[in-house]
Amino acid sequence: MSQASKDSPVAKFSGASISAADDLSVEQISTFQRVRDWLIGHRLPILVIAHCVLFACLYWFAFMMRFYLQTEELFGGTGFLGVPSTYVNVFLQGAPWLVLIKLTVFYGLRSFHGWWRHVNFSDFISLVKSALVATFVILLVDYFVFQNWTARVPRMVLINDFFLTIVVIGGLRSCWRLWDERIAPLDRSRDNERSLLVGANFKEARMAHLINGQHQLKTRIVGLVSPKDYPRGRRFSDLRIVGRLDNLGELMKAHRAKTLFVITGKLKGKQLRDLLESASNEGFRIKILPPLEDQLRGLDRVPIRDVSFDDLLRRKPASLDFEEIGKITEGKTILVTGAGGSIGSELCRQLCKFNPAKMVLLGRGENRIYQISRELVEAEPHIEFTRVIANITDQGRIRAAFDQHRPHLVFHAAAHKHVPLVEENIGESIINNIHGTRVVADMADQFGVERFVMVSTDKAVNPTSIMGCTKHMAERYCQALGEKSSTAFISTRFGNVLGSAGSVVPLFQEQIRKGGPITITDERMTRYFMTIPEASQLVLQAASMGRGGEIFVLEMGQPVKIIDLAHDLIRLAGHSPGSIDIEVRGMRPGEKLYEELYYGDEEPIPTSHSQILSAHSRVFRFEEVEHQVQRLIEAAYEPSEKIRSILNEMIPEFICETEPPETTPESVALKLPGPRSVS
Repeated sequence: MSQASKDSPVAKFSGASISAADDLSVEQISTFQRVRDWLIGHRLPILVIAHCVLFACLYWFAFMMRFYLQTEELFGGTGFLGVPSTYVNVFLQGAPWLVLIKLTVFYGLRSFHGWWRHVNFSDFISLVKSALVATFVILLVDYFVFQNWTARVPRMVLINDFFLTIVVIGGLRSCWRLWDERIAPLDRSRDNERSLLVGANFKEARMAHLINGQHQLKTRIVGLVSPKDYPRGRRFSDLRIVGRLDNLGELMKAHRAKTLFVITGKLKGKQLRDLLESASNEGFRIKILPPLEDQLRGLDRVPIRDVSFDDLLRRKPASLDFEEIGKITEGKTILVTGAGGSIGSELCRQLCKFNPAKMVLLGRGENRIYQISRELVEAEPHIEFTRVIANITDQGRIRAAFDQHRPHLVFHAAAHKHVPLVEENIGESIINNIHGTRVVADMADQFGVERFVMVSTDKAVNPTSIMGCTKHMAERYCQALGEKSSTAFISTRFGNVLGSAGSVVPLFQEQIRKGGPITITDERMTRYFMTIPEASQLVLQAASMGRGGEIFVLEMGQPVKIIDLAHDLIRLAGHSPGSIDIEVRGMRPGEKLYEELYYGDEEPIPTSHSQILSAHSRVFRFEEVEHQVQRLIEAAYEPSEKIRSILNEMIPEFICETEPPETTPESVALKLPGPRSVS
């Protein structure tokens, strides 16, 4: 089949539809698609008509079961198809009402909804409940309305009808899944590639069955591999545990498997890195699957992807207190600055999950604001979205936005973050990161915003860069303003975010695509990394926990060596070790070898969330900080050397040299309480 036909709608068909469509012409495919679309578009009325016919037939079969082989012996005469003539009239009088009642009950309990190819035990329970309620309603209607209809119907007929409804309808609904997962694969098993899946419980076995039911994937999972000490041979339907991960190479050869599937979050980052190395040595592939919960949300196909660097950093997934986050967001108006940026846009996506009444997307890049607003409007039509194109340093414009929309919460994500560019444009970073924060924070205070959450960075700790200094002063201003404001001012501090604008990962990937070399600044350099969704989720959690004045630090795991990151990306791109050169070019202005999450005098205090710590530090008087901020803003147009001198005076920890600070990865790790792992 050509590439065009593979990408056509026919390629999305499942089971026999794909095979039948393989040799069709373009015109036949188009007709096939139109018929399919019409059937899907009219699915509910078709199901209603089909159930009407089915309910009537089942009711008749219930009579036939009751009187089978008994017509002549007990009642005389031949009757009709084994049912005595007198009871044929009873059937004809009661059938319309029985069909109407059952149809109403099944529709009211939503037993017509859902896709039958995903039928499961929950659907069976729903079917039993609908049949029970329908039978009960039939008896009530007869008792209070007809008073003599069911009195002439043998009780065994109603019992037969109840069980026939469950067995026949349940069987019909299971046929599609039975075909997808059991019958159709038998015809294609010779062409399918054999695979294994990492898992040892019913949830992972369910995912394996979903994969096996997608015949267009041309793969079949023949066994499970346990990541822990589960008994070998344990079965889940037709799948069994064939062994453990520590014996993976032999298992792949013994079962002639070419692919190992791993569900997102199932393995720690270090385990996945070890598997990648084993796959490279043994000649098999590793593919990543979404968690089963995504399928339960309505996905009708299981998307399969390659291993990404995010997976190698995989820690225990963030567990959110949805109730607490919902308390501060549901039904509220929320304003997000920098809403078109990497963090700001993801914050908007995450916030929409908690049913705010209105989202105000504020940013100065019209294209990015347009893109994120269009995405959100399509995904969340029940939420009101307002786009505000504005510069956060424009006090009049920001005041007008607050006055018009009156937000309850503000998430301040707008900032200049690219370290080398900020070093070259010190005055602009002062105006944007410090003055802009002051403008938005002052408006939040004046308009009585409930919570103001500032997205900060670990570079604000013992800063060696202008960017770090500006974020430090922004933290300082928000903390000081919070001491005299009714608004709860909260700061969240975390490290590098994978995939964000200016992140090192996209840079390395682009260099790999060009054939190298990959450029790093120092072999000893380490950084903390976190994915964009994970960072955004934990920011929301910190916002729900804050009461004002806190600096929350997101648990970042252990720092990752940049050179190890480069090697991992080379391997993920399918290149052999050594095929892409790595050049060490020395540290740039503003960079340091090791990032820190706390100052020396900040005490990291555990919170109610295991992945969020609170840094309780010195608090400055508002008058003092206001004077410092004003002085910096006035100096923003002065030469860079003067601005650096003022910053060094205000922030004694500011190290202007490019040499690394007096710290080591070990000393940094000691500042972070609790157990840590690479993944």
